[in-house]
Amino acid sequence: MSIPVPEELRPTGSVLSAPPRRPGSVRRTSTMDFTWPDGLGGDTVLDGRARDLLTLSDGSAGAVAEARLGMVSDPRRVVRTITSTPPLPPLRDLVGESAMSGFRARMSVPAAAEAAAGTPLHLLLDDVPGATLVSGSAFQRWYDPELYRELKADVSRRVMTDVCTGYQRGSSALRQDGTLIWRQNRALAVDLAAVDDDLAWHAYPDHTGVAMRRARRIDVWIDGSTVHVDAFFQDSSTLPEGGRQSIHEYSLTAQADLDSQTLRAVTPVARVLPYDECPLAVLNVGALVGLPLGGLRQAVLKRLAGPLGCTHLNDMLRALADVPALAGRLADPAA
Repeated sequence: MSIPVPEELRPTGSVLSAPPRRPGSVRRTSTMDFTWPDGLGGDTVLDGRARDLLTLSDGSAGAVAEARLGMVSDPRRVVRTITSTPPLPPLRDLVGESAMSGFRARMSVPAAAEAAAGTPLHLLLDDVPGATLVSGSAFQRWYDPELYRELKADVSRRVMTDVCTGYQRGSSALRQDGTLIWRQNRALAVDLAAVDDDLAWHAYPDHTGVAMRRARRIDVWIDGSTVHVDAFFQDSSTLPEGGRQSIHEYSLTAQADLDSQTLRAVTPVARVLPYDECPLAVLNVGALVGLPLGGLRQAVLKRLAGPLGCTHLNDMLRALADVPALAGRLADPAA
């Protein structure tokens, strides 16, 4: 089974993670690195980092906000420890709870002020369940395929029909009973550091063993009455032979009205996706046009639910809710 995908929507391959920084712009970058010191059956260690970098009209630049998130979860994805910079003591209430199901609802109270301010720390916290869900795929190239599927037997038995666009009914990703076929597209990832700018990204760890990384970049600048956005999203994992493979990757441009802070246009481009039907999700993003940027975290979940959306594109679109806060840095660097 398969669903036709227009040629112009097919993934175009991994791209450079960052264009040259524009004078008069702000760039948010974030990375979430997952490692397993005791192997696949052990705890998952998360090292999350984020930074907002303001580039002035004269080309000079400096960080205006930074954040760190450290978390250890057990093999059941239950949080063992969690720490942050800046410190957010109420996060300790998340210990003993799932890092996936219900995590966003539980962290919404202790992180309410961070959410309202659109801070880098809130982005890291909001990304925990989605990135955690994907993280285990880092092991796929490090194990014999049959052994890996055996270890992931619970996933193999799960009915995935209509969970997302890639798993919609009739997709080539699924058997007739709705379980996964496990035939996935991958591509060599362009390294984040492959840009001629030492300030393009914040400092992040370099791993040679099994590791997974979610990386994001959001560039924002203002031209007249329009707020412009250029963004990048990549889930990638290390390879036994060296280098990294991209698992999910998108780029995106968007425009919003400066005064009303409503979305005028958004254009995502599929770069690397696991299943042939995944790129069809970009056809549905027009449902967000005209909505307030600040409400996109919830609006995306409602308007692009199930087979209408791609989990990873949805995460990218939800982060546009932080654009007003980033644009505010351009008007007031001390904000």
